[in-house]
Amino acid sequence: MAQITLTQDEAAVLRGALSSYVSDLRMEIADTDSWQFRQNLKREEVLLKKLLEQLDAELASPGVSPQPVVLRPGTTPTR
Repeated sequence: MAQITLTQDEAAVLRGALSSYVSDLRMEIADTDSWQFRQNLKREEVLLKKLLEQLDAELASPGVSPQPVVLRPGTTPTR
């Protein structure tokens, strides 16, 4: 299992980058002719959206003291 610990600022920057990439990925999925490649891109999109949900949940915790964000695959973020 992989684990990554981020500061709040790092998590916010990562969230922005992932959001931008997912937006571009949607256009790539629409323009892809290969069925298999399209399926791979869709799986990638699902995984990235799960990561975004974890980051959103963590970043939406107002009033919590700034502690590192810990992302673990298949779990909710912890501090």
